[in-house]
Amino acid sequence: MFSKSKINEPASTTADTGALKSDAPSPKPEFKSSVTNPTPKAKPAASVLSSDLHITGNLRTTGDIQIEGNVEGDIRAHLLTIGEGATVKGECLADDVVVNGRVIGRVRGLKVRLTSTARVEGDIIHKTIAIESGAHFEGSVQRQDDPLTKGSKGAPLAAKVAPKADPAAG
Repeated sequence: MFSKSKINEPASTTADTGALKSDAPSPKPEFKSSVTNPTPKAKPAASVLSSDLHITGNLRTTGDIQIEGNVEGDIRAHLLTIGEGATVKGECLADDVVVNGRVIGRVRGLKVRLTSTARVEGDIIHKTIAIESGAHFEGSVQRQDDPLTKGSKGAPLAAKVAPKADPAAG
């Protein structure tokens, strides 16, 4: 009723595949230790600035920031979330910007999202933008392929047209 199949025999794999057997000893298998290849580090949690916090000064991080209080200054982050009760007076620059609260100043981001509770007074420079119904926005919207770098499109007019010195006027 039960029979031993050739699948369980160690030599059958080379015979079944048609590989040639050699008298040379087979190489030892290589074992890779998990110590040399550690697991990737977990992404740190977002820094949260609570609703009773008032900051005067610039904030800069490569991580994520969630603002619930008031900030007077420029903010640069990877993901910037401005809470419903938060107010930011300054430039907001991040890969992803989600505005639920109030921003007075320029917003620059690859992805910018204004939720229905957002209040923005300033220009938005973006690659992609989403504005929900109910959001209040006063300013201009400009699309750029790279809104995070201040290139020729994003630079102020004075930086674009620099007066040249007239050598004849000497």
